[in-house]
Amino acid sequence: MLSAANFVDAALLSGFDFFTGVPCSLLTPLVNETCSQCDLSYVVATSEGEAVAIAAGAYLAGKKTVVMSQNSGLGNMVNPLTSLNFPFRIPTLLIVTWRGRPAEPDEPQHELMGRITASMLALLEIPMSVLPSDENVAETFRAIISPAIASGLSYALITKKGDFAETCASERQFAPKPAGAIERWCESSERPTRVSVLEHLLGSVADDTAIIATTGKTGRELYTLQDRDQHLYMVGAMGSASAVGLGVAMNSQKPVIVVDGDGAALMRMGTFATIGARGPENFLHILLDNGVHDSTGGQRTVSSQVDWASIAAANGYRHTISIARIEDFARALDALQSRPGPNCLHVRTLPGSIENLGRQKVAPHEVAERFSSFLRGRQELGRGRLPDDVTSMRARRPFSPRTA
Repeated sequence: MLSAANFVDAALLSGFDFFTGVPCSLLTPLVNETCSQCDLSYVVATSEGEAVAIAAGAYLAGKKTVVMSQNSGLGNMVNPLTSLNFPFRIPTLLIVTWRGRPAEPDEPQHELMGRITASMLALLEIPMSVLPSDENVAETFRAIISPAIASGLSYALITKKGDFAETCASERQFAPKPAGAIERWCESSERPTRVSVLEHLLGSVADDTAIIATTGKTGRELYTLQDRDQHLYMVGAMGSASAVGLGVAMNSQKPVIVVDGDGAALMRMGTFATIGARGPENFLHILLDNGVHDSTGGQRTVSSQVDWASIAAANGYRHTISIARIEDFARALDALQSRPGPNCLHVRTLPGSIENLGRQKVAPHEVAERFSSFLRGRQELGRGRLPDDVTSMRARRPFSPRTA
């Protein structure tokens, strides 16, 4: 049996300083111990995949991260582990409980995952070992886990029932927050294009602002307009941009803007609650709502049935402004950036994108490295400036709206 205090101490001595996850009853002592230490941050995630993305953002901001979950949560982790952590070379330490371990009676829902836990981690190319004993835990961190993390590899520690000695519960409780303020500016029959919103964004934000763009054409258009060190283009892990942004905002003093899409936001709506609960004042969530999955052929989303401003406000965003005219964008952006967050700017846009849209020429791990360097202040800031001749650029890549 391992002391949770000894495990946390060994993790701290090895530099691990950011914890997140979804609790499992077998991890109760470890979660309690983590939360009892005031210098540690344990982020309660709404899903295991969200926890991986939050940890990814924290890593980019300079943290060594731990994600804790039940082995059933590996299914929720597969997408961000394979399409975020792997291409961006973002490592994390996974602490995974082994429910349904062969020859150990458990609930029927754990039987299959129990049989395939080890092989699933191997398929994900994540090295693993079983939880060490008290006398070996420090050496395991020093000789095995830390070198793996330093090389850019995630690593998994597998725990089973009874591995951790019981501790008293001390998990942080979140005080209820009043609903945030909502402003709905005049609607318009002539909505802006996504690229015009991105142009205005680039021309309005300060040079020290980190911008995280969601998957698909949003990130590709941002890259086409201007590629800068403070941009992170989410080439995968759809729906995870806001969670990555949360991890960054919690661990950086820089302003953080997440440029999201309605389809992506619908995929992981629980992250709104996590952002509201943590309340990062430097966080701005820009939601570009065109009502379709633009990057996959324009299939409709259910966004027309969703009141995004009310959702943001109900989940703890302090201020939300909903607009539908490009003329209002700069004023709304200034208003929200001047107020403590988390804040949300909901923008109704047209479907469609610029024609012959290219893809990023910079490898994801290089994007991650320079973004991390920007957050830590190790490089010159990119210039928050649009190309000199946007009109010429548009002539080369004309915008053709798709019929909704």
